[in-house]
Amino acid sequence: MAGRWIETWEPEDETFWRERGERVARRNLWFSVLSEHIGFSVWTLWSVMVLFMGPEYGIDPAGKFFLISTATLVGALVRVPYTFAVARFGGRNWTVFSAVSLLVPTAAAFWVMEPGTPYAGFVAVAALTGIGGGNFASSMTNINAFFPLREKGWALGLNAGGGNIGVPVVQLVGLLVGLLVIGTLGASHPRIVLGVYIPLIVLAGVCAALHMDNLRPVKNDTGAALEAVRDPHTWIMAVLYTGTFGSFIGYSFAFGLVLQTQFGRTPLQAASLTFAGPLLGSLIRPVGGRLADRYGGARITLATFAAMAAATGVVIQASGSASLPLFLTGFTALFVLTGLGNGSTYKMIPGIFHAKELAVGLDAEAAAARGRRLSGAAMGLIGAVGALGGLAVNLAFRQSFQASGNGTAAFWSFLAFYAVCSTLTWAVYLRRPAPVTARGRLGYAEV
Repeated sequence: MAGRWIETWEPEDETFWRERGERVARRNLWFSVLSEHIGFSVWTLWSVMVLFMGPEYGIDPAGKFFLISTATLVGALVRVPYTFAVARFGGRNWTVFSAVSLLVPTAAAFWVMEPGTPYAGFVAVAALTGIGGGNFASSMTNINAFFPLREKGWALGLNAGGGNIGVPVVQLVGLLVGLLVIGTLGASHPRIVLGVYIPLIVLAGVCAALHMDNLRPVKNDTGAALEAVRDPHTWIMAVLYTGTFGSFIGYSFAFGLVLQTQFGRTPLQAASLTFAGPLLGSLIRPVGGRLADRYGGARITLATFAAMAAATGVVIQASGSASLPLFLTGFTALFVLTGLGNGSTYKMIPGIFHAKELAVGLDAEAAAARGRRLSGAAMGLIGAVGALGGLAVNLAFRQSFQASGNGTAAFWSFLAFYAVCSTLTWAVYLRRPAPVTARGRLGYAEV
């Protein structure tokens, strides 16, 4: 794939940014969002498929939770190689490939989605759909390279939020297809949902080929990757991102199945309730990035985790009293808050590494360049670990339903984890003394 290569890219140079860089970066951002959006939809296909797998499929709730857990696990693991693929093949080139490759799991799911298929076949295809989760890592790494530090919160939030919207969109497509088609043909025909995405996948690949660019200065940096792995901030941010994005993707996969299993909703009733929370969480993610740009990512992240703990308390109360309206209110609040936290935590990553380089005495230009290297390397790992949080959410639900028939125990474990994340954010980024540079104090609260 030959591609179009940009030889020089200096986003921190305000003249370059104003005269050329901003226009090119924004064009790449919009088409990156399209591809990532489709990737998220394919990744979360099974959050819809399991709702329409009735008794004729012979799969119990625990088996369904395992299917969505499989897709979550693979989506998390492939994020690491997808992160490094951008520098190896070029952002445009890899976006084209990663978009078109989504045809494989979509066509495979279309083929197996019928009663009588062995359970192992469903597991294998659910694993294939996980490659859609990798699109997030490559897209975020690519867009991180295009934008200057002062606009990363907004740009990364918009890129991720536009991609995250793929979750509620596939659920909404499932609902519409269910109302228009499945209601007539029967619940044994959910594969029609899959047919909707085949032309959209082709569209995303064609648009990326025609309108995106490769950045020649972006290189895989083994040294930066090793430094990022050794840096404790990489792992601290991985924990925090597990709390925000891990919750978002885990809840997105499991919400409809929880409603169906615990509250006795039919497939269409569950589908009609599931898309609103992920949609709101996706739309508000850029707001989290923008608030972090203005007030500091650590402050917004701490406030978000405190609010998530409160919302989880509401959900626990609703789960114990079997109150569906209260349950929906608390769960929707959780989705909104995870969206805010996703934006603020991802803003923190480049800010932390930039702040560390300034603290050791590098000038602004050198600190920005080195910070981009390290944060770009760290993002793939942080994104992968964060997505594994979605696996933990689904496995917690599976265990909780097996043990007690409801999700209450799982929500107690989530509440405890949000308390850990709140404490970690405060202790590391808000309580500790600010590092001192030649220009004075630099607070981590500002990252």
